[in-house]
Amino acid sequence: MSVIGSRFKKQLYILLNAYQYYGSVFIGADIALTLSNQKAKNTMEEIIKFNSICEYNEYYGINTEHPLVTVIDFSKAQPAIPGKMNYGFYLVVLKDVKCGDMHYGKHYYDYQEGTLVFLGPGQVAGRALTKEEKANCEAENGKRKPKGYALAFHPDLIKGTALGSKISNYTFFSYQVNEALHISDQEREIVLDSFSKIAFELKQAIDKHSKTLIVSTIELFLNYCLRFYDRQFITRDNQNQGILNRFESLLNDYFVSGDPKTNGLPSVGYFATEFNLSSNYFGDLVKKETGKTAQEYIQTKVIDVAKERIYDTTKSVSQVAYELGFKYPSHFTRLFKQHVGHSPNDYRMLN
Repeated sequence: MSVIGSRFKKQLYILLNAYQYYGSVFIGADIALTLSNQKAKNTMEEIIKFNSICEYNEYYGINTEHPLVTVIDFSKAQPAIPGKMNYGFYLVVLKDVKCGDMHYGKHYYDYQEGTLVFLGPGQVAGRALTKEEKANCEAENGKRKPKGYALAFHPDLIKGTALGSKISNYTFFSYQVNEALHISDQEREIVLDSFSKIAFELKQAIDKHSKTLIVSTIELFLNYCLRFYDRQFITRDNQNQGILNRFESLLNDYFVSGDPKTNGLPSVGYFATEFNLSSNYFGDLVKKETGKTAQEYIQTKVIDVAKERIYDTTKSVSQVAYELGFKYPSHFTRLFKQHVGHSPNDYRMLN
C-alpha cells in the first residue's frame, strides 16, 4: 500500500510539474500571439468595404432612391473620413477640383480637375491627404468633403440586359487610376448631361420603363467614354509611340536572353508591368496604335524569331520551340502553321 502510495505521489508530482511548465509555455505563447495579432491589427490599414449602393449613399449622407444605382453630387454630400475603399459595384467618379492624390496598389496618382476614374467591382482605391490638401478639400475634424460627381451601379442592375452582356468590352473599368480619362470642357458637359438624365429618372416613380431608360442612358454614357479614351490615345500619340518603341525593344531583348527557356512565352501582363500599366490599358493602347491586339503583336514577333531560327539546321524543331518558350513543341507547330501556312519542317525544306 505504501509502495502504491509512493508511486501515486511521484506521478502526481510529475504531472503537476509538467502542467506548470507546459501551461506557462502555452499561456506565454497565447499571450504573444494575442499581442502579435493586436499589433498587426493596429498597424493594418483599414479598408472600408461597400457591398451595396445603399451603403455607399449612407456613407455620404445621401438618400437612396434606387437600390441598384445612384448619382451623387458631392457638393450635397456630408464630409467623410478618407481611406482605402473596396467597391462591390461599378463606380465612375468625376472630380471637379484637384483634391489630393489617389492611392491605387502601391502607388499614388495625381487626381486632377476634369478627371474621370472608373472602378469595377472588387477594386480597391483610396485617398491620402496632406494638411494643405485637407484644407483645400474643406476637411474638418479628420473628415473631408469631396467635390465632383459619382455614378455607381450594381452588377445586378444590368443582368439580362444588352449592357450586361458586353460590359467586359468597357475595359477601362480595369484600368489603373494613373490611366484615368482626362476630359475637355465639352466632354464634361456630356458627362454631366448623362448623370443628370439618370438622376432625373431616379426621382420618378419606378415603373416598367425605369430600368430600360436608366440602363440605356448608362450604356450611352459608357460609349461616349470609349470615344473620349480614343481621343486621349490620339492626343498622346508621341507618348504612346515611345511606349511601342520600347515594347519592340523589350521583345527583342527577351528572345535574345535566356528568359524564354525559364519563364516561357512572354505575356501581355509581363510587358504591361514593365510600363507600370494595367494589362487592359496596355492592350488597348497597342490595338489603337497598330491595329493588332498586344497578344497578336507578341505572336507575330514569336513567328518572326522562329522563322530565323528554323534556318539553323543544327537544331531540331523541338529545340527551337523550347528556346522560344513553348512548353510543348506541338503547340509551337500549331501556331507556326496557323500564321505561316506551313509546318516548321515544311518551311525549313521550302527555304
